[in-house]
Amino acid sequence: MLTLNNKVLTAIAALLVAFLLQVAVGPYIAIMSVRPNFLLIVTIIMALVNGPVEGVFVGFAAGILLDLLGTGPFGPAALVMCVVGYLAGVLHERIFAQGWLLPVLVLAASSLLNEILYLIAQISLGQRMSFFSALLTKAIPTVLYTTLVAVIVFPVVSRLLREKPTMATVRHLPRSFGGKYE
Repeated sequence: MLTLNNKVLTAIAALLVAFLLQVAVGPYIAIMSVRPNFLLIVTIIMALVNGPVEGVFVGFAAGILLDLLGTGPFGPAALVMCVVGYLAGVLHERIFAQGWLLPVLVLAASSLLNEILYLIAQISLGQRMSFFSALLTKAIPTVLYTTLVAVIVFPVVSRLLREKPTMATVRHLPRSFGGKYE
């Protein structure tokens, strides 16, 4: 029998809230049809907080939800967000989490990777579009908007999604930078 622990329930709740924000709030805060990707924000934060396994599962679930919202082929968002969730999760143990800046930069890079891989997947599946035009008019603005929203919500969401109040994998800066290295 399947048992749901707190980590799974937290991930489900976070995904549902992100999905509701994507559907209910996203269209109203769109700037020239560009919306932040709330599901990607949750995926990356879960991956950074809990590691690559959670990043893959949350990325897959978030991608399925995004695929359900779209009109294109079913599956590319799930595949892409699995990969991006895994890669962000790999950084879980290697990231210097002294504050919010580096995780937000990881989120920005992950968002860019997500958008590029999704464009490649769409073109590979027969969508007729210019890669560079879509990159400049849709992907990069989406990355910027998602990153801006992440700057605002990252500190709160990462605390809510973290099991322990402090991360066990936090490495402090070396003494030469004013901290102790662990």
